Amino acid sequence: MPDGDNVRVEVWIENLDIPWSLLFLPDGRALVSERKGRILLIKNGKVQSRPYAVLDVAHIGEGGLMGLAADPGFPSKPFIYAMHTYEENGKLYNRVIRLKDKGENGVFEKTIIDKLPGGTFHNGGRIAFGPDRLLYITAGETFKAELAQDLSSLGGKVLRVDREGGIPSDNPFKGSPIYSYGQRNPQGISWQPETGRLFESEHGPSGEYGHFANDEINIIVKGGNYGWPKVIGAPGLKQYIDPIIVWKHTTPPSGITFYKGDLLKNLRGDLFVATLKSQALLRIKLAKDSAKVTRIERWFTSDYSEGKYGRLRDVVQGPDGALYFLSNNRDGRGTPKPGDDKIYRIVPK
Repeated sequence: MPDGDNVRVEVWIENLDIPWSLLFLPDGRALVSERKGRILLIKNGKVQSRPYAVLDVAHIGEGGLMGLAADPGFPSKPFIYAMHTYEENGKLYNRVIRLKDKGENGVFEKTIIDKLPGGTFHNGGRIAFGPDRLLYITAGETFKAELAQDLSSLGGKVLRVDREGGIPSDNPFKGSPIYSYGQRNPQGISWQPETGRLFESEHGPSGEYGHFANDEINIIVKGGNYGWPKVIGAPGLKQYIDPIIVWKHTTPPSGITFYKGDLLKNLRGDLFVATLKSQALLRIKLAKDSAKVTRIERWFTSDYSEGKYGRLRDVVQGPDGALYFLSNNRDGRGTPKPGDDKIYRIVPK
């Protein structure tokens, strides 16, 4: 289904510079992060001339400014959270910071979690508040595969902290922000509305140990070990949790979201996945209230190479019920088209 299921796509915003995360705020504003360090403010469908914030980031390789999240108490708790890479004494790290929203701009308020492993590659970078109002953070293993199984390292993990950076008392490893481990480069998280299950997207190997592809969608459970680098794919070994989807063609999935709106009723309950090298927006249909995959559709491309909109980094549902997705053709691995990078809007045909 190359052009989607009874939908049309329109350009919403263009001329962005490697956008990574799109965040809609309850009052109708939107924020978009650019990997070089700018957070841009969008009002009434227009990017404002002054950036919302400019952060000092290490834009090296895949590093830089990545995920955004709003406090679950917003706007009474007017805080925006951002994850970024930085350099200190010649080493790369990642951290999550908090900005205080001032309307037209955001002002640094505090660091939430610091000294996460950073690298040229595999920084993870997605952050989101869950139904439990706690902050989940995807942390890559920075191309040091052994970190994923090392519970003394925060690399190759899904982390969970409270809005102040404190460690929840029911985290699975006492005194640690680690929620799950054995992840390579997790880049998307979303909760299934009907069940509250946490779904995660993850990049498979790109040559390590002679393996390629095996990109994944996982259901994350507290304390679970997802196997990297001990196993790839779904070997069925009881000490590891198998993914529910493994792609044998290189797909790298990034941002994901469950659609729960009314505008596109035929998509309700489906999981959407933005993919990079395979340049597709994936629609994953699941059996009602379950994790059983019944169908996967590849939108906007008919194969695993060139898609209509190029590399896709994030997909989110807007307050208008439309689906929005970001292109990433200026990230050094794509072929920029006129006006790239862009935010596209999916609406009924």
